[in-house]
Amino acid sequence: MKLGPLNHVGVATPSITDSIAFWRDVMGATTVHEPFDMPTQGVKVCFVDTPNSQIELIEPLGEDSPIHGFLKHNPKGGQHHLCFEVPDIHAAKAEFEALGKRVLGEPRIGAHGTLIFFVHPKDMGGVLTEIMETPKDAH
Repeated sequence: MKLGPLNHVGVATPSITDSIAFWRDVMGATTVHEPFDMPTQGVKVCFVDTPNSQIELIEPLGEDSPIHGFLKHNPKGGQHHLCFEVPDIHAAKAEFEALGKRVLGEPRIGAHGTLIFFVHPKDMGGVLTEIMETPKDAH
């Protein structure tokens, strides 16, 4: 498995509106994309561009959201995951599984419209890791 580019850092937040203000007013972000709902994953998402990556703001859509559980333990929000790109999602999944890493579910469409999966943090040095197939129009 070759480490691909860092696509984004996922940041859980109880309020995307408040987080957008923070990233714009405190951190100086100039490009904040329009927030959108992902009901299949139970989240509202907003991407904030940085010079070499993105911040993915993630707000729960309800109590069934996996982000709701994270915020229960971290009520002010915080870093949720790191996302790295790979050229072939199915090959990457097979490689992680061959290494004995716990892949959390089957590849599914993520917020960038490309296939993703997550690897359990206990198998990744304590960091929830998202693996994302590089969008065909990127790089």
